[in-house]
Amino acid sequence: QVQLVESGGGLVQPGGSLRLSCTASGFTFSTQTMSWHRRAPGQQRELIALITSGGGTKYADSVKGRFTISRDNAKNMVYLQMNSLKPEDTADYYCWTIFGETPYLGRGTQVTVSS
Repeated sequence: QVQLVESGGGLVQPGGSLRLSCTASGFTFSTQTMSWHRRAPGQQRELIALITSGGGTKYADSVKGRFTISRDNAKNMVYLQMNSLKPEDTADYYCWTIFGETPYLGRGTQVTVSS
């Protein structure tokens, strides 16, 4: 079955960097659009970055220029490089894909940006 496992979260100071990883299994990864979402405390989940099977990317305005999504089809992995982190980036981050109308996401990894 579809499984997505996120890793790489943690505590970082403002201005710092983190790289999140997502390991995917149970489907043909190379043909699937993948994305990262986040949910900050008390807020709704937000789509922040997307990468198509062909490598095209899109970003939410809130992270554009600071975050970079990438994928390694040979390893079935998708990454989120996060630079210039701000306290408002504090959230649980989820790897996400969708088949038809059925979304799949992992358990998430927590990112806390604080001094």
